[in-house]
Amino acid sequence: MTAAGLAQPATGNAPPVAGSEPRITPFSAHYEAAWKSISIGTSDLQLRRGAEPDRYVYTWTISAHGVFRLLYSKPLTQVSWLSMDGARVRPIKYHGDDGSAEVNLDFDWAGGRLTGVSEKKPIDLPLIEGTQDLNSIQVAVMQDLLHDELPPRFLIVDKDEIKEFAYAREGTARIRTALGELDTVIVSSQRPGNNRILRMWFAPGLGFVPIQAERSRDGKLEFAMRIKTLRR
Repeated sequence: MTAAGLAQPATGNAPPVAGSEPRITPFSAHYEAAWKSISIGTSDLQLRRGAEPDRYVYTWTISAHGVFRLLYSKPLTQVSWLSMDGARVRPIKYHGDDGSAEVNLDFDWAGGRLTGVSEKKPIDLPLIEGTQDLNSIQVAVMQDLLHDELPPRFLIVDKDEIKEFAYAREGTARIRTALGELDTVIVSSQRPGNNRILRMWFAPGLGFVPIQAERSRDGKLEFAMRIKTLRR
């Protein structure tokens, strides 16, 4: 799930320490989740500080309700343990669980290897600088927007492969939300040659927290998240 001129340290961000670079502030956000315009449940994003300096934990959960609980009785969960060194975000560990299969990854930056198990399949791949997991990429985009330097591509670990995704700023928009009207920056991501596009709206005035997201295929909306509450 991710502004020229607007990408300044926003109100609500922790004041930078002398000699350090600004970084995304921990937050907890609650969203309504919908599949093809039908409400299917809720989604939650949480960024919290870890036990060590410059370490963070980013968690994304989707919980189904109503008849959709018959298909997804357990919440879909992704957790990234990561470091923020200046403007750079580096994943350290990743855990994903969709209720039927798990993915566990370890990022050995010193040794240059990505290891783990994806849906019972062992993984051992060369680790390329800048690689993100499916969850840490959101924090990386937020941090890049804060520094006004979103790159045009990212390498992202998807199950047992490292794939390239194109990222682009699509402009700005003022949108109505449960938090009131907010100025946002729109970021799209897409794997080259794939007809699925993810768009995310980030609010500079709230420290670039994602306000809503929409995933579409062939121009038709598949999945959407819209913010309901935010704690910083």
